[in-house]
Amino acid sequence: MAVYAIGDLQGCYDPLVALLDRIRFDPASDQLWFCGDLVNRGGQSLETLRLVKSLDAYSVTVLGNHDLSLLSIATRTEEERNKANPDLRRVLQAHDSHELLEWLRHRPLMHVDQDIGFALVHAGLSPRWTIKLAEARAREVERALRGNEFRNLMKRLFGNKPAGWSKQLTGVERLRAIINVMTRMRFCDVHGRIGFDFKGEPGTQKNGFYPWFEVPGGKKRELPVVCGHWSALGLFRGLGVYSIDTGAVWGGQLTALKLGPEPEVIQVPCEARAALGKGGD
Repeated sequence: MAVYAIGDLQGCYDPLVALLDRIRFDPASDQLWFCGDLVNRGGQSLETLRLVKSLDAYSVTVLGNHDLSLLSIATRTEEERNKANPDLRRVLQAHDSHELLEWLRHRPLMHVDQDIGFALVHAGLSPRWTIKLAEARAREVERALRGNEFRNLMKRLFGNKPAGWSKQLTGVERLRAIINVMTRMRFCDVHGRIGFDFKGEPGTQKNGFYPWFEVPGGKKRELPVVCGHWSALGLFRGLGVYSIDTGAVWGGQLTALKLGPEPEVIQVPCEARAALGKGGD
């Protein structure tokens, strides 16, 4: 069995089809890991969401910040939903919108496979989290997303505070902190406080902030982590991290990483689609 992790799609359906053809994906023997941000900006979010959902029996999808943004918009008034960009409105107005969104909100925030020997998350992990601790934090958010807290969480989802994780946090602030770490983080300081304003490549952040996987004194993790979210970083392999958001929606490439003792990179080129709409970070 081959397992392929796939970088941020952001509504780029055609490149996804091309990549699946390139890796000769066979659902009888292969598995796909999608690292989140299935939707937004690319113009084909509805088609992308339908395709990934159809592959659910052969894949794992973790939530990204753009996916959570879509779920949040879906809980708002019709007037507010109509302010979403055209790409997301197509999802919200589709005949199967409810089915797609219900499937999406039941996706995990993090996936760990001890047999394969990799963990999957959209953006990153707090520098003091082990894989085991991160799993526990992810399960807290997943229970809220799938339960009665869902709408309350969606109403209070967005915000840069708290900027980092603390075990003293409670309620929605605790859940928001976990979400910010796992779906929005690129840089943080030695205390795990996120530098939300820094979105470029390493070296563009202010002093005292580091790529989340380079923080001095950070925990040594039990498994390598596959992630996306950081298109300015591009393809990165090192320090126990495989970052595979290679800017498909910006005209870069869509990347698949064949997981194993020596992971293999497979890519297809993409046309820039981001002008069709922006949202989130």
